[in-house]
Amino acid sequence: MHDDLLARAKAWLAEDPDADTRAELARLIDTEDHAELTARFAGTLQFGTAGLRGELGAGPMRMNRSVVIRAAAGLAAYLKKQGTPHGDDTAGLVVIGYDARHKSADFARDTAAVMTGAGLRAAVLPRPLPTPVLAFAIRHLGAVAGVEVTASHNPPRDNGYKVYLGDGSQIVPPADAEIAAEIDAVRSLHDVPRPTTGWQTLTDDVLDAYLARTDAVLAEGSPRTARTVYTAMHGVGKDTLLAAFARAGFPEPALVAEQAEPDPDFPTVAFPNPEEPGAMDLAFAKARETNPDLVIANDPDADRCAVAVHDGTDWRMLRGDEVGALLAAHLVTRGAHGTFAESIVSSSLLGRIAEKAGLPYEETLTGFKWIARVENIRYGYEEALGYCVDPEGVRDKDGITAALLITELASVLKEEGRTLLDLLDDLAVEHGLHATDQLSVRVEDLSLIAAAMRRLREQSPDRLAGLPVTRAEDLTRGTDTLPPTDGLRYSLDGARVIVRPSGTEPKLKCYLEVVVPVAGHAALPEAHARATELLTALKRDLATAAGI
Repeated sequence: MHDDLLARAKAWLAEDPDADTRAELARLIDTEDHAELTARFAGTLQFGTAGLRGELGAGPMRMNRSVVIRAAAGLAAYLKKQGTPHGDDTAGLVVIGYDARHKSADFARDTAAVMTGAGLRAAVLPRPLPTPVLAFAIRHLGAVAGVEVTASHNPPRDNGYKVYLGDGSQIVPPADAEIAAEIDAVRSLHDVPRPTTGWQTLTDDVLDAYLARTDAVLAEGSPRTARTVYTAMHGVGKDTLLAAFARAGFPEPALVAEQAEPDPDFPTVAFPNPEEPGAMDLAFAKARETNPDLVIANDPDADRCAVAVHDGTDWRMLRGDEVGALLAAHLVTRGAHGTFAESIVSSSLLGRIAEKAGLPYEETLTGFKWIARVENIRYGYEEALGYCVDPEGVRDKDGITAALLITELASVLKEEGRTLLDLLDDLAVEHGLHATDQLSVRVEDLSLIAAAMRRLREQSPDRLAGLPVTRAEDLTRGTDTLPPTDGLRYSLDGARVIVRPSGTEPKLKCYLEVVVPVAGHAALPEAHARATELLTALKRDLATAAGI
């Protein structure tokens, strides 16, 4: 087995086009680091509905140029089998975007080379830009597919590869499995033509077109007075967001200087995700200096948008569900038509808002790859800070346009002498207080997640937080409206719990919601206290039931 492992490592080394990973792998071979080689060659990084995402490094279980070239070759083969024209001036166009992480530009160039070598046309965005610009460009340029090289808000050591088809939304089954099969069919990198020229580097025209499209997000003549603090979280959002805000006529955001420029090492945060503890500390410090109306943060590829508000004596992050409800209420007030959509792990408050407004409403599986496909979608959101506010422009979550819309809402309320928190109180009185929280467990050993899911399936809880479980659903069987997925859903008397493994990180995620009736504004403090008590008890009892 040891000899076989070394032989596979040496064969991989012989094909590796990257000097950095060649040197890394050669060291592991020379020192016969069996444990590390086993980890690198235990299988292959699996291509799925999230595309690829993993730690950078040498070998088939890591993100590197060899893995990306194979993925690009598989995607090209899949596109050609779909009947995409190739080999002439009308060949199908694949647009490629990338963030500022380590190796992202290399992975983008490799993808362009592979597409060109396969007889397709390739166009690369001019520099690291937000993921929504790539999602926009696919539809704007009439491309047959798009690729975004990003690991979103993962740790610095990771990178990823996200695939979109020609409708501008991310792949879903069966396309993921069909692309994966084509990737597996690539025998050797020597079989993959990679010319050094032949693809197009796009100009800023595509970014200008995206920015022009942002005009559609705001109401004509709406107030534009809200003042903001903004952090790009060391990512690529700053320039695009500042341009969009200037175009809209909002006051220029005060920048968190330490996090304003792209930096693949994300030096000021443990995890470059606004939801992670401590990630917003510098933004809050800036807010205490400048006293804005709200704080806005993007994640590193700027497809997510976090919002913080002044609450009592300090600043606090709004939950994604709170922002989701606020944007929905704002769109209803503006007379929006079309379907409101969200994933099953998001707050049921959106359904109440849509029902009251007489608008269609749909629930989907987790992820914008599902939300974006809802027929006649007007607005979609997910609790993990993702909002689609202009589906005709970007059929995906977009942290830039979401920031514009929440700042417009803050401006409208400011003119009335009110705040986002005042509107949240109104929604609680109208529809009941919908309070959400999450129990999220990060693991080193993925078998712990499978064990927790198995335990819950074998010993399904009949009570949580003192509330009877009225219905327990194993979502692997699917439902009348949802395809099968690895998840469990518990309906309780006045609460809901969903448990699922994360699709992009080594985490078990448990999504909790309680709904507390509110008699009037005077009853809000008591309702909040009751909701906090129930959520705390839900977390405790669920952790016990899952053995985590």
